[in-house]
This record gives sequence, structure tokens and C-alpha cells, in this order.
Amino acid sequence: MAQWNDYHHEDEDVDGEERDESGVDYKSTGRDSLVFLVDASKEMFIKGEDEEPSPFDMTMQCVRSVYTSKIISSDKDLVALVFYGTEQSKNPRNSFKHVYIYHDLDSPGARRVQDVDGLRGEKGAQVAGETMGSGNTNLGEALWCCSNLYSDIKLRLSHKRLMIFTCRDTPHGGDSERNRQARTKASDLKETGVVIDLMHLMKPGGFDVSLFFCDVVSPPEDEAELGLQMDPCGKLEDLQKRVRAKEMKKRSVARLNLCLGEGMNVAVGVYITALQARKPNAIKLYRDNNEPVRTKTRLYHTQTGSLLLPSDTKRVQVYAGRQIVMEKDEVDVIKKFSDPGLELIGFKPMERLKLHHHLRSAVFIYPEEEAVTGSACVFTALLRRCSVRNVFALCKYTRIRNSPPRFLALVPQREEVDDGQAQIAAPGFHGIFLPYADDIRTLDAPQLPTASEPQVDKMKEIVHKLRFKYRSDAFENPVLQQHYRNLEALALDLMAPEHIEDHTMPNVNMMDQRLGSLAQEFRDLVYPADYNPEGKTAPKRKPAEAAGGTEKKPKVEMSEDELRGHVQKGTLGKLTVPVLKDACKQFGVKVTGTKKQELIDALTAQLNK
Repeated sequence: MAQWNDYHHEDEDVDGEERDESGVDYKSTGRDSLVFLVDASKEMFIKGEDEEPSPFDMTMQCVRSVYTSKIISSDKDLVALVFYGTEQSKNPRNSFKHVYIYHDLDSPGARRVQDVDGLRGEKGAQVAGETMGSGNTNLGEALWCCSNLYSDIKLRLSHKRLMIFTCRDTPHGGDSERNRQARTKASDLKETGVVIDLMHLMKPGGFDVSLFFCDVVSPPEDEAELGLQMDPCGKLEDLQKRVRAKEMKKRSVARLNLCLGEGMNVAVGVYITALQARKPNAIKLYRDNNEPVRTKTRLYHTQTGSLLLPSDTKRVQVYAGRQIVMEKDEVDVIKKFSDPGLELIGFKPMERLKLHHHLRSAVFIYPEEEAVTGSACVFTALLRRCSVRNVFALCKYTRIRNSPPRFLALVPQREEVDDGQAQIAAPGFHGIFLPYADDIRTLDAPQLPTASEPQVDKMKEIVHKLRFKYRSDAFENPVLQQHYRNLEALALDLMAPEHIEDHTMPNVNMMDQRLGSLAQEFRDLVYPADYNPEGKTAPKRKPAEAAGGTEKKPKVEMSEDELRGHVQKGTLGKLTVPVLKDACKQFGVKVTGTKKQELIDALTAQLNK
């Protein structure tokens, strides 16, 4: 028998305080899939004005960015790269003409990133021309080929997305039959759950979406997602932002019921708004094939060596010197506080919520109309009344089974839109984790001297000069960025990793320009006249060092009579090791070591002869 919490089985999910809520189980939802369908016509290879990159080059850079981000953030997702309008054909049994599958639907890796790098720049355009070429266009067959890619996957896919990159608003040149076939196949794809997005690029004369692609692209999935953008992308940054906004599917950490009373449940989803980025955990690999090592735990009887089944083991908790034996079912009952969900306790004024109540990043609560019909209506009514009365809802929150309950303060947030009616803030509740009583401790603040009024006023001027508009996305973690660049250089066989600029370091030159003489004025007000801010004062040198030499201790020589006196009295151990070494050299005593006891033994043996 062992301690009841020594074992952790697959069916036991313990949610500790230090565990991130990012550990959501994606096995029940499946994997995301993304197919890049890229136009390979001659128009895609024409450079823009002022030697700007061609639409094909911009697309390849964007595809490479998605590949690398998928490897880091979600390496289990599936990605494919397909070209249409090519001269050569490469697909299963070459059933579709002018369609070239460059990458099948599979997990991204270093080899695929290297392949995309080979298609970038002028050399990449030449390689693409030699490998695929440019021919006739049949978007309907290209969509059919992409549909077969999805149907050949045996894994469960939770989200299927297809992105079309092109700079031609009429891909078939006005051929109504091919346009009809493409629209029909796009409709079939959308019925199977595939979301089709258009990433159109700039072309001379402008890109008119209404000519063809408005009937192909999928409508927005929810109110928070923007639909078809009418303006084409003229710069790489705009294209990357648009792709980044579409590629990731919004996942909820949990889908729970918000209990407002007996028999009144509202389905809500819990989302993470901010999460600290960390280095991924190390994965043990086999030396022979670099496959991940899978561990299995087996329990054996210490005396007979027989394999123990889960029913043969019991849990033990030592209490008051006694062993309390419990079955697994009893442990499960003890660990279960309540069923997963949110339970409304009451309402409190907003002024009762203090800043020091913040423990960790808040979660966002949003209704799930698909789970329970009418949830959005009740949720909206609750949100409006809490916002009008300036109160927050106090709830008991249990995320998963066997997790300890927490108290959440649901702070209402009304919807905000900009001048273009684009949503800035979504309507919902921010779930703030409230501390328990033992989470708040009284600290003994040290007694420090209080600043005078002139010192405070001067510091206010300095703070006002150094203020700037803070954006969290402008400061990346340099340690994480360098870590991933090192991995990228190792995987892609690069000579050296890409240099990372540390934006967290202060810009000293700009600060000096803004402050001017304020820093010296504040220093004169706070510090004494002889204060050296650069460091400590240099230590005083000894007279011998100042004269240019080092002062040496005089060499002490001992007579034979003095040594014999120390031997008789047994006081050789009071002498230092250097003195003993000099005595050994003086009387010609050979020693094999330099330890103090060895020197004493050698001198004693020599003088007792």
C-alpha cells in the first residue's frame, strides 16, 4: 500500500493551483487543418512598383511564417500547400489537370520549411517555373482536389480551413461554365464544414471581389469574426495579419453551465485572454529513430513478483499515527467537491472588488447558444443589468472533475466598436479569481525615509517626460525568441541563428534626450554631493602597492631546537602549512603530499631519528 495521492491514473485529472488552464484536452475536439491554395499563374510572379516583392513571393513568406508558428504553437495541426493554374500536374493518379500538390495534408516540419524557402525570391520563382510552370486555370478541379485531401485523412479534424491566395479577380477569364463548377464545388466544401477564405493581393486596376469570389468565400463564423475583406493586401505585413487572424480557431478551455437558480442553466464557454508563454517541456527520444519515448507504469507484488491490477491496490493516508486504508472509489468521492460548472452565489457592488484581489490572469465568459437554446438571450440580459447597476456576479467555479472550487467575480463588459463598426471588445464577463483568506497576508513594510515635496514634484516631471503608449505586443520575451531561433537554426541547418533585438532594454539615448537636466536636478535633491552613481569608491591601496610593487611577508626560518621543542610538546599543528613546508625544505625532508598532517608526520619522523 502507498500514500493515496502517490498514483495518478489517466482517469484522474487533478487541477492544481500552479497548473495552467492552457492544458485543455484537444483529444475530444480533434486537430485543426489548413490548406493553402495558391495561384501559380504568370500574374503572380510580376513584381510590384519600387521593386516590391511579387504576390507569389509574399505568399511564400506568409506560408513559411505559418509553418514555423504551427511548429512552435501547435505541431499536431495539419497543413498542406497546393498550387493551381500550373502547367505540370501532381496529385493522386493525376486526376486533376493543372493542380500541383506541393505538400500533402500533414504536420509541419523542418523539411517543409526548407522546401518553402526554396520557392522564395528570384531563385524561388525560377524553381517554381521549372518545377510547376504556369498553365490553364480550373479552380473547380483545384477545390475538388483539396476536398480529397480532407477525405483521405483518417484523423478527427475539429476545424477545416482553406485559404485561396490570388491576384486575379476573374480566374477563368469570364468562362461561365468553369465559374459555375467552381461555385458548385465551393458550396460542397462548405457543406462538409470547410471554411473558405480569400487572401487576395494587389493587382493593377484593383481587385473586384464581386466578380467571382464573393460567391465562393464562406460567411463569418460568428459576430466577432470579420467577413470578406474588400480591400486587397498590398504589403506583406497586411497579408500576414489577415492570415494570422484567420488561421487560429478560438478554443474554449471548458464549456460549462452557469446555474442562475434551481432549474435555470445557461451554457457558457470559458476562454483564456492572457497566458504566459513558457519554454516547452523536454521530450525524451529514442537514440535510434528519434521517436518519442512512451512510458508505461506497472505495479508488481514485492514478494511474489506478480502483476497487480488497479483493483488490487489501495490508498493509505496516515492520520494520528494510524494508516487509514481507502479504496479508489472512496478517494474519488473525497476529491470531488462539486460537478463542473459555474454556480451563482450573489451580487456585489463594483467598489467591493479591490486591486489586490488579483491573483492570476482572468478568464472570459461567453454564451454557447449551440449547447442550450436561449443561452445568449439570458446571458445578454444578465450582462446588461449588471452593467447598469454597476455590480459583479459572485460565482463558484469548478472547471473539471476533481478540481478544487474557486470563487470568481464576473465583471461585465459591454460590446465596443470602432468607427468602421469593427468590434474592439466583445460582450461578456471577465472572470476574476478571488483569493481565499489565507492567500492574503499582512507584511511588515520596512521603515524608509519619506521623500520631501520638492523631490516628489521633480520625480513627477521625470515620469511625465518618460511616459509612452504601452503595447504588450511590442515587447517580446527575448529568452523565448532566442530559444526558438536556436531551434530553427538547428533544424534548418543554418550557419547561425537569427539575431533577436531585445526590446525590453531601455533606450538610454532617447531617455537622456527627453530628460535633459532633470536627472541631474533630481540627483542633487536626493543624494549627497560626493555620491558616485557609477559605483563604489576605489579601495585605498597599501603603500607598497602604491610604490609599484607588492609587499611580501618576510620568510620565517626556525632552528632545529625550536622544531624539536614543538615535536616534544606536540604543538607542530599550531604552525601554518607554509611554515611547515619551509621547515621541510630547510632540513631536507622529502614529503609525498602537501596536506598539513603529512608534513607534521614527515618532520616528526626526521627529528626523532
